[in-house]
Amino acid sequence: MKRKLNHIKNELTRRMFLWVKKAYWMLPKFNHCSQERIFIAGMQRSGTNMLMDILEKSLETDVYHERDTRAFDNYQMRDRQTIQGLVKRSRAPRFIIKALCELQDLTELMAFFQPAKTIWIVRDYDDVVSSMLNSFPNMEKQVIRIVHGGSQEWLGRGMTEETRTILKDLISVGIGDSTASAIQWYFRNMLFFNQRFQQDNRVLVISYEDLVTQPEFNVKNICNFIGIEYQDRMIKGIFSSSIKRRNPPEIDPKVRELCDGLQAIFQKYYLSLPEKF
Repeated sequence: MKRKLNHIKNELTRRMFLWVKKAYWMLPKFNHCSQERIFIAGMQRSGTNMLMDILEKSLETDVYHERDTRAFDNYQMRDRQTIQGLVKRSRAPRFIIKALCELQDLTELMAFFQPAKTIWIVRDYDDVVSSMLNSFPNMEKQVIRIVHGGSQEWLGRGMTEETRTILKDLISVGIGDSTASAIQWYFRNMLFFNQRFQQDNRVLVISYEDLVTQPEFNVKNICNFIGIEYQDRMIKGIFSSSIKRRNPPEIDPKVRELCDGLQAIFQKYYLSLPEKF
């Protein structure tokens, strides 16, 4: 009961703040301000909701969560004309929208909605897999279907033939949901490099673990990247207790080696984060 009351209180506080923001945007200084569009990207269960909540606490942001039916239908972004309509009606300096099902389309989305930037968050694959096992059943069947090309669903879009060839040797009936979820972590995060975002100064990659253990440093960098003012309230409620909370899931050693390699490559870009701006 207490938890439910706290949730209601927090939601009422959030809605009041959103109302204040809309009133704030009506000030004359926003009449001709330049607006930038920001896409929040990453694999499911990687902390994108947390990042959206952080950015929503800024007075300068108009944030569209994937539960917002104005912008999403069943967690997938609506057509570009619909989103463009929302962009045009927004008076906020920064229009922020989640793009998880659309990772493969980010290059085109940033071109269509320019000026635009992307923040891509990456979380340790063991923790992502552990979280996915609680939220997404039947991953084995889904991943086998996608890797072998028998599905046109969003999850497999953008996968290169090189990635598909690598994964076909690792996919078989009986791999289990843990290994299948790790494979999904791999091929969805590979889309970052397939689009050469490591060479794109419009794209910032951040570590979930760095964000929750050093929130002030990392949120200040994020604010600097997208050009908004940092406020202490933005890091309220960030905790690191979600890191390695469960024992590592059972993942096929070859798949674990593949994920370890990709995670190590991402680590190189976390360390160079301040050089992005």
